[in-house]
Amino acid sequence: MALFTAQLFADHLTLPYTEAAVVGDVYYAAPVPDLPLRLRIDFAPTIRSGRYDGLRLQVVHMERGRLDTAVLSFAEYGAFEVRDRRHGRAPGHDGYGSFTDWNHSEHAPWVGIDVTRLRAAIDQYVRLWIPGAPPVRTGPPPLTAPVPQARTSPARTR
Repeated sequence: MALFTAQLFADHLTLPYTEAAVVGDVYYAAPVPDLPLRLRIDFAPTIRSGRYDGLRLQVVHMERGRLDTAVLSFAEYGAFEVRDRRHGRAPGHDGYGSFTDWNHSEHAPWVGIDVTRLRAAIDQYVRLWIPGAPPVRTGPPPLTAPVPQARTSPARTR
């Protein structure tokens, strides 16, 4: 089953790197094109096949290979907090803070993910390892429709 990786990065994480691509289930980026450092992000697998409990970030040097790896746990960053609370899952319960790709559905298995805190952690990680990288927007995801603005100046009268 597809993990809808491109959709996660394009529509949810919205990382600011112009030189980036999703290949298979892995996101690759050159946060600073002139540096030989690359960012690689994929889903962190668990001991169970088809279950993922976080994002695995790696900084890779073009000539020297992998320099560092970090795993951002979905549970630690509250990615599925609302979903888990709705389903009555708590830490230690099966499926808490994770998702599976066992169901053959046309919907992403990570539907309902809150990436706000993950995005902030990715920003911190990238800026530590790749100086000059553009900052990641760390607020909530943008609204899909513009919000009407209240008129602040008095209406003209004739």
